[in-house]
Amino acid sequence: MRRLGSVQQKIPCVFLTEVREEPSRKRDRQQFQVVATENVNPVALESDIDCALATEKLDGTCCYVTTYNGEPYLWARLDRKPTKQADKRFKKYQHSQKTCKGFTWNVEEDFRAVPNSWIPAQRVQHENGHPVPDEHGHIPGWVPVEETNKQYCWHSSVVNYEAGLALVLRPHSEDKGLLEIASVPLLELMEQTLELIGTNINGNPYGLGSKKHPIHVLVPHGILQVRNAPPVEYQQLYSWFQECHEGRVEGIVWHCNDGTLIKVHRHHLGLKWPDGDTFLNSRPVVVHMDRKAYDPAGLADSHKDLFCILSGFNGEHFNSIRDLQVDN
Repeated sequence: MRRLGSVQQKIPCVFLTEVREEPSRKRDRQQFQVVATENVNPVALESDIDCALATEKLDGTCCYVTTYNGEPYLWARLDRKPTKQADKRFKKYQHSQKTCKGFTWNVEEDFRAVPNSWIPAQRVQHENGHPVPDEHGHIPGWVPVEETNKQYCWHSSVVNYEAGLALVLRPHSEDKGLLEIASVPLLELMEQTLELIGTNINGNPYGLGSKKHPIHVLVPHGILQVRNAPPVEYQQLYSWFQECHEGRVEGIVWHCNDGTLIKVHRHHLGLKWPDGDTFLNSRPVVVHMDRKAYDPAGLADSHKDLFCILSGFNGEHFNSIRDLQVDN
């Protein structure tokens, strides 16, 4: 399988969008929403989207694996965002002009401070040596997930830096209908972006774990292919999301041959998410943990360590990731 594009910037919608003066279905307290028109985005056409690979868009938070202090490391998404006053000006402009384009930023004064370890995402444009915001008013970037930072405790739960491992959900190599939760070397994930999903992420639409025993996993972007993707046409996509078993997903991300990523979210089409059970929960899963790569007995809090907990299920099959629950 060819190397798929990584998520290093906001992904454009497959359709041209417009702003409507009605409460957002996606963001609380936003009194307008961005919805898709029936016109296909020229960016999608230029990238030959009809030949692109359609993949499931997951509802989680974006992560990135690259080096930190010379070692493979998990990084959390942290967009540099405008100050409250600057954001108010931006939203007012967006509301009145029905577009984000044309707004002028003062990058040095209009944006909040970020940690010294923060790095801009790869595709962020620069002017005079400084990263500049995209048309949405954000500067996408990353911060390393350090075990001492409680803000990223759920990110930390899916990596073991001492062993150089990450907890990954992916299709089984021998049975594409079967999912696998596996301990994977961070080196194998270098320069990839992934989605962190689980108990404490975005309301847990996939039903992983519980409050007492949370479970989180990383899913490499593009790894869950949509096997029978509909044509890129508004009504056919709308019907697919509404009527097809495989359409019970948050959205689709198309990976084009030129490296461009294009997406559609159910909210773009005026559809609810989550809406009942998800397609991901209809797929069986097996746990495969490499216990030789780390020493569970050497961990002081082994009863809390997710690697140790999942190693107790090594080789077990479940009807769904939702069925993988810790009892005690």
